[in-house]
Amino acid sequence: MSQIAVLTGDIVNSTQLSPEQLDQALEALKQATDEISAWHANSTQTTTIFGRRGGDGWQAMLQASELSLRAALFLRASLMSAGPFQTRIAAASGSGTLNKKAQSDPNYAHGSAFTQSGRLLDQLPRNRLMQHAQGGTLSASFLLADHISREWTQAQAMAMSLALAPSRGTQQDMADKLQISRQAVAQALRAAGYTAIHGAIELIETELRETSQDA
Repeated sequence: MSQIAVLTGDIVNSTQLSPEQLDQALEALKQATDEISAWHANSTQTTTIFGRRGGDGWQAMLQASELSLRAALFLRASLMSAGPFQTRIAAASGSGTLNKKAQSDPNYAHGSAFTQSGRLLDQLPRNRLMQHAQGGTLSASFLLADHISREWTQAQAMAMSLALAPSRGTQQDMADKLQISRQAVAQALRAAGYTAIHGAIELIETELRETSQDA
């Protein structure tokens, strides 16, 4: 079994969405998961697998477990960029076994990370949209990130979806992709709390990477 991260979620207030809107939301999450697979973070393999669960649920497996907070925020930002959508996210890190079917659908995988992530989603308090099962510093970071990010505007979410990628370009590169001014990008990132979020993510990923290497 390899050490992975699993993110399990569902679309908030999905009964108020049309079938087409629900499909749009879940497709946005799938596309974001595919983008994570193309990330290059400190030479770490970031392969991901995405699958739908039930009517409004989803699950993603991330091979680079230390990137769980970055990935969770990226998925949230990508979803909020696509429309007035929100998702709960329950993350867990640990062991996971991927058989042949699980290479394209995490519903066929098993292991502690999958079990803990699914159970955490079922136990999330009503007022909490994002949490990690590990406890301690990582869980605290998820709580604070949840509080900061859940009120992002669509413009802020669009800017953050670009800024959260490890291989992000300059603010001018982001402005060109979004077809807005560099000043507008800077303002959106500042309002979204990017500087603090980025700093926290870097510290967490460094610690988790060093811990994994020492194990």
